[in-house]
Amino acid sequence: MLTSEVPSPRDPELVERLILDLLDPELKGHALSELRKHHGKKNLRIMQLLETIFQKREMFQNLALLLWNSFGIVASLLQEIIVVYPALSPPTLSLGASNRVCNVLALLQCIASHPETRTHFLQARIPLYLCAFLETDDKAKQFEYLRLTSLGVIGALVKVDDPKIINFLLENEFVPLCLHNMTIGSELSKTVATFITEKIVVDDAGLAYVCANADRFYAVGAALATVVTSMVDQPSKRLLKHVIRCYLRMSENPRGFAALQTCLPPQLKDGTFNSCLRDDPSGRHLHQQLLVKMTSGKKGGGAGNSAGRMSWG
Repeated sequence: MLTSEVPSPRDPELVERLILDLLDPELKGHALSELRKHHGKKNLRIMQLLETIFQKREMFQNLALLLWNSFGIVASLLQEIIVVYPALSPPTLSLGASNRVCNVLALLQCIASHPETRTHFLQARIPLYLCAFLETDDKAKQFEYLRLTSLGVIGALVKVDDPKIINFLLENEFVPLCLHNMTIGSELSKTVATFITEKIVVDDAGLAYVCANADRFYAVGAALATVVTSMVDQPSKRLLKHVIRCYLRMSENPRGFAALQTCLPPQLKDGTFNSCLRDDPSGRHLHQQLLVKMTSGKKGGGAGNSAGRMSWG
């Protein structure tokens, strides 16, 4: 798209033109950057070719449909992902290449978020392309960006309470990937990964999966404990509440309840986070609910009982 051809910021054909640009190797990088800005932010300035693409995200509710239904576009996005795999190990990925892939991942998140494209996105098994990014452990910012943006795609999926999504994540071993990112990630990555874990265990199948054997249960418990320890000096209300909700749900399984009697982090019992939650009524309620449950000796019921009958060994 030439500068002289730049349309009005409110031109309805603008996004379509950018999507077509994704098929042109010379224009793809710019198009990825601008489309990401449209999906994720409001009131952005375009520095060069376009003054703005969209003033408000709500003006482009069909972006996911355009991306999914435009011939060759999803394949082009996946090609951008695959091409950086060799730079993951050994870790040679440049910051520029990481930013470009993050633009792709933001567009995939757009597709994952839309009710009319979410199922197709899952059926095409596109989340599996993100596993290589979630498995990395290099803490350089270009790798952290990749992990965080990949988690954002999965987080967009689980925001909808759909058992099919949870089953997909369980069947394809996304729980260990979340635990990995809870252990090594930045606070934001920890938050998104813990949120995904929470959404998984809230589902009956997810709780059954986690409590199916001791190894799985203690792997989740160890990751949660690591997150708790990481917050001692710099607590995060949002992250802490996700952690507490995970523990509460796991305590609804009889075996899980018994295990938590001994492995619940002491920082959750000794007042370490009282000041953090002082001005957060919902957080205080969750915390108090967990403490009462752990000291009352009352196990959960319902789905937890079903999972509790599974053998640990």
